[in-house]
Amino acid sequence: MVAAAGFATLAVVLGLALALGEQRQRFGYLIFDAFHRLHPRDATDPSVAVIDIDEASIARIGQWPWPRTIMADLVTELDTLGVAAIAFDIVFSEPDRTSLGRVLENLGPEAAALDVAGLPLDNDSVLAGAIAGAPVVMGMAITSENNAQLPLPKGGFSFGGSNPVDYLPAYSGGVTNLEILDDSAPGLGVFSFPPSSDNIIRSMPLVLSAQGRLYSGLSIEALRVAQGAGSFALRSSDASGEGGGGGAMTALRVGLLDAPVGPAGEFWVHYSGLPNMPVIAAADVLAGTDRDSLAASLAGRIALVGTSAVGLRDIVATPVDAATPGVKVHAEIIDQIVSQSFLTRPDWAPGLEIALAVASGLALVALVSLGGPILSSFGLAGLSLAAMAGSWWAFTSQGLLIDPLLPLLCMLAVFGLTAPLVIALANNDKLFVRNAFGRYLSPTLVERLSEDPASLRLGGEMRELTVLFSDIRGFTGLSETLEPTALTTLLNQFLTPMTDVLLARDATIDKYIGDAIMAFWNAPLDIADHPRKACLAALDMLEAVEQLNAQTGRTLRVGIGLHTGWACVGNLGSEQRFSYSAIGDAINLASRVEGLTKQYGVSIAVTSETRQAAGNLAFLEIDAVRVFGRSSPVTLHALIGDANVADGAGFAELAVWHGRLLDAYRSADFSGARTLLDGPRPSLAAQLAPVYALYADRMDAFIADPPEAGWDAVHVAQSK
Repeated sequence: MVAAAGFATLAVVLGLALALGEQRQRFGYLIFDAFHRLHPRDATDPSVAVIDIDEASIARIGQWPWPRTIMADLVTELDTLGVAAIAFDIVFSEPDRTSLGRVLENLGPEAAALDVAGLPLDNDSVLAGAIAGAPVVMGMAITSENNAQLPLPKGGFSFGGSNPVDYLPAYSGGVTNLEILDDSAPGLGVFSFPPSSDNIIRSMPLVLSAQGRLYSGLSIEALRVAQGAGSFALRSSDASGEGGGGGAMTALRVGLLDAPVGPAGEFWVHYSGLPNMPVIAAADVLAGTDRDSLAASLAGRIALVGTSAVGLRDIVATPVDAATPGVKVHAEIIDQIVSQSFLTRPDWAPGLEIALAVASGLALVALVSLGGPILSSFGLAGLSLAAMAGSWWAFTSQGLLIDPLLPLLCMLAVFGLTAPLVIALANNDKLFVRNAFGRYLSPTLVERLSEDPASLRLGGEMRELTVLFSDIRGFTGLSETLEPTALTTLLNQFLTPMTDVLLARDATIDKYIGDAIMAFWNAPLDIADHPRKACLAALDMLEAVEQLNAQTGRTLRVGIGLHTGWACVGNLGSEQRFSYSAIGDAINLASRVEGLTKQYGVSIAVTSETRQAAGNLAFLEIDAVRVFGRSSPVTLHALIGDANVADGAGFAELAVWHGRLLDAYRSADFSGARTLLDGPRPSLAAQLAPVYALYADRMDAFIADPPEAGWDAVHVAQSK
C-alpha cells in the first residue's frame, strides 16, 4: 500500500508539474538566478565596448533625440577610432525634425531671405552618408503588435533540415529605421527583448522569424559585420534527416564563431557584469579630446551605441542586476560568443529532469517502504542535496542549465504522503514496483550540420570545392535479398557513422541518394586544406565501414570518388522549393570518378586536382581516362593510405615498381610491362590487385592486336 501510494503520488505530482510547466519554470528560473549570482561568468577583456548616451551626455549635448548630424559625427568619429563594427541599440523610425529643410518649410515665405547655400537640408541624408562609409549595424524591434512592413535582412542564413521559418515563433511587424538609413548600413539586427513572465532577461533570441524571413539578433549581426561574413549557418536537430520532423535549432555559426541556441533560437546569457568593458559617454567621443586614449580603448572592438539614461526606458532586469542598460545584455552575448563561454539548456534537459524526478521519487518510495520514516528522511536529505549539487555542478563546470526543481517536488510530495502512511501501517509488507521506471522515461537526444541557405532569393556563387561521392558496392543486388524494413535498418546503420565521419572532417553533406552520399568542402564556409580533409574523410569512411562490418557480420564495401574544382554553390531550385546545393562540371566529374572505382576495383579514386592539393598521402596514379560525356582525359589516382603509409618503406617500393609498370605500358612496351606483372610484386601491391588484373587483360589484348600508331594510352570509359 505504501509503495502504491508513493507511485500514485509521484505520478500525480509529475503530471501536475508537467501540466503546469510554465509556472514551475518560474521557480526553476529563480534557482538558476541564484546560481548566477553565486557564480557569474569569469570576466574577460571583452571585444566589445558601450558608447553610452547617458544622463551626462544628454546634459552636455541636449535633449534626446539628438539631431542626426550629431549621430553622423558619432559614427564618423567611431569609425576613425578604428572600431570593428558600430551597432545601434536604438531605432531611428521618424525623420529628423531639426533638419534645415523642415525648418525652412515651416518658415514659409520668410525662408527666402535666409542664406542657406552649402548647408545640408536633410540631416537624415547626412547620417545615411556617414553610415554608408562605416561598418554600421542598424537596430530594429520586431513585434506582433503591428503589421508594419519590415526591411529585408542583410545577412543570409544557411541551414539543414526543416526551414527555421516553419518552427520559430513568427512576428507580424515591428519598428524600423528610416529606409534611407537601413539601405545605407551593411548590417541590420533585432534588439528587442522577448517578453517574459517576470521581465527578467535570461535568454535572448539570436534568430527570429518575421513575415516569412529570418532576422538576426543585434549581437550576432554585429559579429557578422565585424568579421566581414556574409551569412549565418544554422544547425538543427533534423538536419541529417534523422529527426522526427518539425525541427529544432541547436546551434549557429557566425563567421568563425559558433554559438549554441535553443529550439526557438534562444541564447542563454551567462552574465559576468563585464567589469573590464570600456563604457564611454557618447559626449566624450563627440568631444574628440584625448583621442589616443579613446583609440586605445575602442580600436578593434565592436562599439554598441545605447543608453543608460533612465528617461529613455532602455533599462532591463537580469538575474544579477535589477536595473541595467539593455545594451549591456547585447554586449554580454557578444563577449560570450567571442570568448566561447556558454550557458546552455540542451534539448535533452527536460527529458533528463523527468528521468531524475522518476528515479529519485522511486528511490524515495523504496527507502520509505524498506527503511521507514527515519531512514527515508536521511534519504530525502541526501537525494535533495544530490539534486542541488548535481545542478550546481552542471552550471559551474559544464555550463548546463539542469533544473533540480522537478525532482525536489516529486521527492517532497512522495515523502510527505508516504512517511505518515508508513507510521500508520508500520507492520505492512514492504512493496516494490521497479517496472514503472520505463514508463516515465521520455525524450531521446537528437543531433545534426548542414548548411543550406535560408534566403528566399535563388542564386549561388562560384567556389572551389572538393566534392565527394560514395555508394555501397552491389547495393542493388543486396536490396533484392532484404525485406524493406531490414534494408532501411541497414541503410541507417551505414549512413549514421558515415555522417559522423564527414561532419568530423568539416564536410557539408549535400544529400543522400539511397545508399549514395554526396558531400563537399569549402562552402558555405571557407575550409582550409579542404582537399586534404576530404581525402582523410574518405579514409575514415573506409575504417568506419570495417568497424560496421565487424559489428554486423556483413561485408559491405564502398567506392568513393573525389574531385577538386569550381562549382556553383548556393540556393538552387525553384521559387517554390530550393535547397543549398552545388552544380557544375566539378560535381559531374566527381560522380564519374566514383563510378570508375567499380571498374578499377579501388575503394578511393581522386583526380589530379585533388591529389596535388592534398599533400603527403599515399597516392598512386592508376590511369588516364576519357570519362563518359567529357572530351579531355582525366588522370585517376588511387588513395590507399595516410601520411604514415606514404612515408613507409613499403609504399616507396610500391611507388617505384608501379611507376615502372605505367611507363612501360604507356610507351607501348606491353611485353615488358607484362613481365613486370608476372614477376615478383611489392607487398603492398595486393591493395591494387584489381587494377593490375585489368592492366594484364589490356596488355594481353594489345600484345595480340597492337594499338594503332599515335596511341595516347588514354582509356575510354564506355559508361558513367
